[in-house]
Amino acid sequence: MTTIAVVDYDMGNLHSACKGLENAGAITHVTDSAKELERADAIVLPGVGSFDPAIQHLRVRDLIQPLKEAIVSGKPFLGICLGLQILFEGSEEGNEPGLGIVPGMVRRFRHEPGITIPHMGWNQLDLTQPDLALWQNLPTQPWVYFVHSYYADPADPQITAATITHGSQTVTAAIARDNLMATQFHPEKSSAAGLQILSNFVTLVKSQQLAGASRTG
Repeated sequence: MTTIAVVDYDMGNLHSACKGLENAGAITHVTDSAKELERADAIVLPGVGSFDPAIQHLRVRDLIQPLKEAIVSGKPFLGICLGLQILFEGSEEGNEPGLGIVPGMVRRFRHEPGITIPHMGWNQLDLTQPDLALWQNLPTQPWVYFVHSYYADPADPQITAATITHGSQTVTAAIARDNLMATQFHPEKSSAAGLQILSNFVTLVKSQQLAGASRTG
């Protein structure tokens, strides 16, 4: 049995993400309990909305430290949209400090002729970590769905797992480092490619479970 905790902190509809994970064979628990995060085999942190309220809602629920501890422990972790941005040190959108798990800042798209802000709709990924487990069985430049006015700007470009181009700006669309993965786009809204990404995450979690069982066995 593969259980995935989907963090509920009043920052978006969680149903679509849960459905995609369940279709891939996982059992999801929508929760704001630190104990549930500890018991789960993996964690998904979705999010829609603004940076400061997200941090505030996590703080009120005493989830900031448990999330940090879960990531440090090596547990598979997937952030989605705002769930990527709050991993960073801060954002030009607000004043709250981010979780600081990933060095760098979240920045606003520059205004320029011919582009819309927010960046909303379908765009093609350039996979800068093409061998990442999350990208298995995807086309070379998959189309995925975005809704955002801000983008992550990591201090270490090596953590960037995919980029997109919007106007003249090429920005981070996903990050990955060890067990930590996060996407600026919405896999749950990205049709077949997005479902494949969620399925890949579940497969990764299952493989870690098997590896752990073989070590203890």
